Amino acid sequence: MAMKTATKGTVLVSGASIAGPAVAFWLRRYGFTVTVVEKSAGLRAGGYPVDVRGTAVEVARRMGILPQLREAHVESRRVTFLDADGSEAAVVHPQVVAGGVEGRDVEVRRGDLARALYGAVRDEVEFVFDDSVEALTEHEHGVDVTFRSGVRRSFDLVLGADGLHSRTRELVYGPEQRFHHYLGYCFTVFTMPNSFGLSHEVLMWNTPGRAAALYAVEDADEVHAFLNFAGPEPGYEVLRDPEAQRDLVATTFDDAGWEIPGMVAAMRRASDPFFDTVSQVRMPRWSSGRTALVGDAAYAPSFLTGQGSSLALVGAYVLAASLAAHRDHTAAFAAYERDLRGFVELNQAQVTEGGGSALFPTTAADLERRNARLRALTVSPPATGRPAHTALTLPDPVQDGPGAH
Repeated sequence: MAMKTATKGTVLVSGASIAGPAVAFWLRRYGFTVTVVEKSAGLRAGGYPVDVRGTAVEVARRMGILPQLREAHVESRRVTFLDADGSEAAVVHPQVVAGGVEGRDVEVRRGDLARALYGAVRDEVEFVFDDSVEALTEHEHGVDVTFRSGVRRSFDLVLGADGLHSRTRELVYGPEQRFHHYLGYCFTVFTMPNSFGLSHEVLMWNTPGRAAALYAVEDADEVHAFLNFAGPEPGYEVLRDPEAQRDLVATTFDDAGWEIPGMVAAMRRASDPFFDTVSQVRMPRWSSGRTALVGDAAYAPSFLTGQGSSLALVGAYVLAASLAAHRDHTAAFAAYERDLRGFVELNQAQVTEGGGSALFPTTAADLERRNARLRALTVSPPATGRPAHTALTLPDPVQDGPGAH
């Protein structure tokens, strides 16, 4: 894809996971000079699988990375739901749970998606790893940025693509507690040896208010292990203390059967456990002055929707197109919100349809009703996906817009 050489302005993007490289790709195509800063020392490899669905598939196609994603597609064959004693409650096709469409939507390891996005733009924009934004000072003509390393630079615009716990959002809008909406669950995910003989499948164990899953990606020697539980939102001290997190999970699952004792033991040994609340980010505005947010930083839908990566890709496309089409950044940010907010809210609302209490019931009666619904479903892939995934029609790429400063 040909890139323009004349610059329409300088943009700092904070975050190099999904939304960051995606918005950098489109901004560079439209003639902006882009710098991406990432606090990690490099791209994170591997990771749990993520979905690219509906409108986001078209974004990937327009970026030229769809063939690469299809090559990396994780072909899961079934999801088996289990009762408390490990007996089979229902078996369904993965797309029945995800709401995706077989042959159109793709599921890839998060690291594979990040690598594809990075590869599409790494030669066209500046990447700065092992650094992060420490302070932002906006003035009439730009934003002065102080980095953790002590380096100071100025940019016309700053875009926060730094995830659920966005530092950019905190600097501009204040504490994340203002925008986080706890959905009633906590979870931990980690890897452990695949001693279960699992292949291309997911096992999901449930009791009221508790769930465990083993996700075998293809024939890998390790599985992604997942423990999820309902309860009041943990205090700040737990969210900042890995040992307290492990203790909370272990206590919650202390009397559980099936493979849970081995999973809890593996969690304690794991080098890569990740713990967080199941939350959404909901903000009245996604921009302030010369700074805007994109992806999870602005509108994390939670993993219950399976739409985080897709919203990041679509949001990056719409934001860049808005900046390319409007000379003034204020008008561009307003257009971004106007064109995307309905799509975001529709997908965030999916927690009441396909996730939350539907996937992780908190009462015995709700769990039995869920299992009955699952038993009535099919082991064949659905013909259509959830309407929310395709509810936005992408505008054509901007051909020669004025660009925002």
